[in-house]
Amino acid sequence: MPPRTQPVLLRSLTSRKVQKRHFSQGLRRADQTWGEKEDLDTAWMDERTSSNERVPLHKTRRVFSGIQPTGVPHLGNYLGALRQWKRFHDQSTDPNFSINYEPEQYFSVVDLHSLTGDIAPQDRLRLRKESFASLLAMGLHNTAETTVFFQSDVWCHSELMWILSTFASTGYLSRMTQWKSKLNLPDTANLDSDEATAKLKLGLFSYPVLQAADILLYRASMVPVGEDQLQHIEFTRSLARTFNSHVQRVGSGQAVFRIPWPVLSPAKRIMSLKRPTQKMSKSDPDPKSRILITDSKEDIYAKVKGAVTDSEPGISFDPERRPGVSNLIEILKHVTESNQPSQFIAKDLENTSMRAFKEMVAGEIVKALDGIRDNFLELMQPNNSRLHDEVFQGGWKARDKAKSTLQDVKQSLGLQTLALPWLEKERQPRKDSRPERVVRKEEELDSPSSSPDQFEGAPIRHSSAEAHVPIRHIPVGHEKRSSGRSGRS
Repeated sequence: MPPRTQPVLLRSLTSRKVQKRHFSQGLRRADQTWGEKEDLDTAWMDERTSSNERVPLHKTRRVFSGIQPTGVPHLGNYLGALRQWKRFHDQSTDPNFSINYEPEQYFSVVDLHSLTGDIAPQDRLRLRKESFASLLAMGLHNTAETTVFFQSDVWCHSELMWILSTFASTGYLSRMTQWKSKLNLPDTANLDSDEATAKLKLGLFSYPVLQAADILLYRASMVPVGEDQLQHIEFTRSLARTFNSHVQRVGSGQAVFRIPWPVLSPAKRIMSLKRPTQKMSKSDPDPKSRILITDSKEDIYAKVKGAVTDSEPGISFDPERRPGVSNLIEILKHVTESNQPSQFIAKDLENTSMRAFKEMVAGEIVKALDGIRDNFLELMQPNNSRLHDEVFQGGWKARDKAKSTLQDVKQSLGLQTLALPWLEKERQPRKDSRPERVVRKEEELDSPSSSPDQFEGAPIRHSSAEAHVPIRHIPVGHEKRSSGRSGRS
């Protein structure tokens, strides 16, 4: 019997038409055929993942994706994921799309994940700031539909991870390839290996559980990822089904989590400019092997000019025989968003000299990244408060959504707070309440001269200017939008 398919609506690369793509119950593949016919079929809003499981999606198309705080992203990150984020962000402001659907996007700098690596605290702080500033420089920012935030600003991620850990299978986690590749172990390595257990830390082993919590916490229906993350999305889907079936089995009502779908970018892999058989990476010690999205025009031209190719005349697409030239063709295809196959692009340029070809590729990269560098440098200025405002607003919005989901999760497990009725009554101040006491820097609360009950019941207010946190408010437009969505999942 052929696999059952369901129509899922996504926007095309342009804002002029809607494309429909049919998916089986397996993972979405980037090479599946896209239909060109405009169709407003809404069956995807009632996605069923099994005969007895249904997660109501209403009219909301909710997207979640995260990026590690490795500093300024390189061209491969941009073409593989970040440009897709920007499209979702821009699409949410399209009135033609929002007539029938309510798009929401949650884009996170997943800095808790970075704790599995050996990074000095001062370096991690710098890399986090650069990563967040890069997203803003691309054009992403907090709106009524889009939320850009740090993962560590939302405590619900860690709490949901622990809850999901009680459902996650160690056998499934032991088969994941992430921890093996991070430790330079073969894919056949398992927990019976002394080498594996000597190197493996719990945080790296349970990394996929935190990643699942990131996605499920916002009840995302779509997750833009690269092909190397498909195994993690399938784990997330499996974990969500396990949790949903558990709460339904014990009689806690409907399923809590949506079953997310991965969305793959057409740009599968961008290779290193110096080692075209390896993926472009920031771990490469040679900075000329990659193009950062904040590189200057001069740097981009110099890096592309120095890209490894070969001495064969002309341009042709052959990844096995001519990996360097083929990589530049792939870069040209994706930065120009061409619909032509790489072989056709190479055929059109077959008589072009290598020097002219490299200049063409560099020029198109400069066009694709235009404006990002200037925006980034402005955001990184010490007196620029916009980055701090965006961090504050993004964290506030993300916590608001995450707490709602976590409350449903805890209620489904019988963990709802028993003190809730008391919150409905306004607590009266104590008759013997004392005024706030200002604590100055030179004073110590545990000083021997202070009696233990001297400060009991009196809130402590620090007078230090450094301890003051300005209160910033979400724009009125967001409050109105949020109030109109109360009660939706």
